[in-house]
Parts: sequence; structure tokens; C-alpha cells
Amino acid sequence: MKTLTADIYRFSLASKLALIFTFIFAAAGFTWPFFAPDLATAQFAQYFFWIAMPLAFILLLTQLSDRTLDAKSVALLGMLAALLAALRPLGAGAVGLEPMWFLLILAARVFGSAFGFLLGALGMLTSALLTGGIGPWLTYQIFAAGLIGLLAGSFAKALRGWREQLLLLCIAIISAFGYGLLMDLQFWPWALGGNTQLSFIAGGDLQTNLHRFITFHFLSAMAWDIPRAVLTSVLVITTGPAVLAALRRTKKKAAFLTPIEFSERLR
Repeated sequence: MKTLTADIYRFSLASKLALIFTFIFAAAGFTWPFFAPDLATAQFAQYFFWIAMPLAFILLLTQLSDRTLDAKSVALLGMLAALLAALRPLGAGAVGLEPMWFLLILAARVFGSAFGFLLGALGMLTSALLTGGIGPWLTYQIFAAGLIGLLAGSFAKALRGWREQLLLLCIAIISAFGYGLLMDLQFWPWALGGNTQLSFIAGGDLQTNLHRFITFHFLSAMAWDIPRAVLTSVLVITTGPAVLAALRRTKKKAAFLTPIEFSERLR
């Protein structure tokens, strides 16, 4: 019997829909300050994430049901999430020095965007459970990490060599600054009160609040974002080739997501 030429593990429609709706509700949870009529509606931001959480679980189930993930890749997902959780406290969060991001970026590069999204979210959740970092900020952290994994696994999969290293360097920098920006979105409305030139204006127009937020972010967060970007970039460049080779060897040796023979499917 001939071998199937089509990749039976291609992203299914159900997985795409689950990922799209998860992204939409997570994005709404981050951007609520620009559309909220008053601070009393801030509680609804959590509702967007509460909807996004089961959607992320549905994404995992659809990946399993259509064989985009198999038992071995789920085991690897759990192992890598545990490694992310172990790496995150090594920098103690000091000045943004969190070495977990380089592994998330490299793993998402090898195993794809949906795997990267699930790995980022699960790794951040595991880290919070291990360190007791549970609070209203946790859902923001979970989905910010998930979006970084999604980004890292989405571009130019065929690139290799110095071009791939350059791409990973760009992703590392964008991810480091992007994470800081997303986390500032949950902090900014409450940080300054209502009497400064950078304060959140409940019910204010989009242009005014966006200008105030960007100014606040660049004045307050660079001390965190720049060290995070430097550390992540250095780790990606210095360890990237070896870690990528190890992950790709693991994927190949363990036959993750490898299409099966048509004859075997008929047995």
C-alpha cells in the first residue's frame, strides 16, 4: 500500500477556530482600558480571560483529537512546561531577568505555533503554582506567555543557519518588549491614580489613553524590558543552535507528529 503524501497532522479547522477565538478573547482582556467607559467595568476584563481559558483547553483537545498532538508530544509539552517553570525563578524576576523565554521561543520554533501557545500558557501557570505567584495578574501572564509562544512558532519554518539565528534574535527582542507591554496593560489603570498626566482616563477617547499608556510604558518599563531583551537574545544566540538541534533530533527520533503508513491505518 502506498504512503499517504498529505500530512494528516496539518492544522485542522477546529484547531484554527479554537486558536482564533482564544486569541480574540485574550486580546480583549488585554486591551479593555481603551474601550472601558469607567473603572467599574474593569472586572469584566477577567471575564474575557475566563472565556479564553476553556477555549485554550478546547485547543488542546482538538489538537489531540485530530492527531496534531499525540501522546508523546503531550508528554514533551508537560516536561518542557516544567522546565520553563524551573527556569523562571532563577532570575527571581529581578529587573526582568527571566531565562525561561529563550526555551519557549526555541521549542515553539521546532514544534509550531499551537504547541508554543500551549507551552507558554502551561509553563507560566505551572510556575505560578510552584512559586505561589497567584493573583489577578496571573491570567495576564498566562496569555502573554502563550502569545509569545504563538509568535515564535509562526514564521519562516524553513529557514536555517544564520538566517534562522537572525530571525530568532528578532523574535527574542520583540517577545521581551511585547511581554512588558502586555503586562503594563494590566498595571497601568491602577498605577498612578487619576490625577497625573499619564493616568488612565475612564471613558476617555482612544487616542488620549493610548498616548498616555505608551508614554507611561516607555518611562516605567524600559528598566525591565531592556534587560529581559538582552538576556533572552544572548541565550538564544549562544544556546540556540545546540538546543534547536537537540529538540529537532528529539522530534525526529521519537517520531513526533509523523504521518503513518496508509496500510497501518487500515489494520
